[in-house]
Amino acid sequence: MASTSAPRRARGPDKVARAVVDRLSKAYPGATTELRYRSPFELLVATVLSAQSTDVRVNLVTPALFERFPDVGALAGADVAEVERLVQPTGFFRTKARAIVGLAQQLVERHGGQVPASMAELVALSGVGRKTANVVLGHALGVPGLPVDRHVLRVSTRLGLAKGKVPEQVEEELCAQLPPAVWTLASDCLILHGRRVCRPRPLCHACMVSAHCAFFRTHPSHS
Repeated sequence: MASTSAPRRARGPDKVARAVVDRLSKAYPGATTELRYRSPFELLVATVLSAQSTDVRVNLVTPALFERFPDVGALAGADVAEVERLVQPTGFFRTKARAIVGLAQQLVERHGGQVPASMAELVALSGVGRKTANVVLGHALGVPGLPVDRHVLRVSTRLGLAKGKVPEQVEEELCAQLPPAVWTLASDCLILHGRRVCRPRPLCHACMVSAHCAFFRTHPSHS
């Protein structure tokens, strides 16, 4: 049975965290992953390829990749050197090629070619960490998940919603403050906000959640 994927932590919903998500979801209607996919398998592969790359670059690569290897079985039997050539523009292509061929083989061997809907089974696959697993769970499998990338890490700590220094800690803190039904939406909104407004050099004057932001309160010069 599918289950939620957050680390366990006893804490109730937080009004500030929910207010931030509500406001950002209005600012970014329809927020979702920018990776293009047609199945949980395609999203899993695309998310592995997105490590140290951009969604735009991955979206340029995956059409040819999935045309050549349209399903789990095809990728499981692929020649790694051919996969390397197809995914080279995403960077770290040798490691990524081995990972996606390996995970396809593992899906065939362990899961009958299906992408499992649990965190434990997903992170046991080649090249899959919690962030990738949460992306697939939340967007393709209907299981609450809160992916934490560099944008979520930066924005949530600036806002004061999290104090953790690593993604796993921030995931735990955010999931403890929000109902599971909005975990994936929260991640999508924080990612978009981090890309467009709360950048490494933040555009605080354009921020729609500055009233809730700890960084803004302590850095008035950014107003």
